[in-house]
Amino acid sequence: MSDLRNDYDDRPDSPSLRPWIPLQSTYDVEAWIDSYNRELQRAAGKANAAGYGICFQLSHGGELYMHTTPEGEVLLDVTHEAQWVAPLIAAAAQVPEPAGRIWSIPADRMTQLIFGLSSLIDASRIVLAHDFRRKK
Repeated sequence: MSDLRNDYDDRPDSPSLRPWIPLQSTYDVEAWIDSYNRELQRAAGKANAAGYGICFQLSHGGELYMHTTPEGEVLLDVTHEAQWVAPLIAAAAQVPEPAGRIWSIPADRMTQLIFGLSSLIDASRIVLAHDFRRKK
């Protein structure tokens, strides 16, 4: 595991950008989720972060920001440039497309979502201050 720094943020050129290695099975996805969750918790704890999660840079353009709530809900913020991937998100997570750009996905669908998106991700990075524009 790499040394965690307090300079994670919402910039695309953040030094924490990591090349993505496509995941080949649901076992690989579960292992990735576990590893990234531990690293994210350490980074968020050091920085007193709010709105923290993972940013996926997609191979055909755009970014997806993923955050899980304390209740286990997965929030996915799909940037305008990434709207092309919406049908795949809907199919993989088995949820309808939302009216806006913030998707709410049940926790039990995260593995299938990551597995479905894996071949389309170029890189990932931790973010510690993303505004998911959700009403409290």
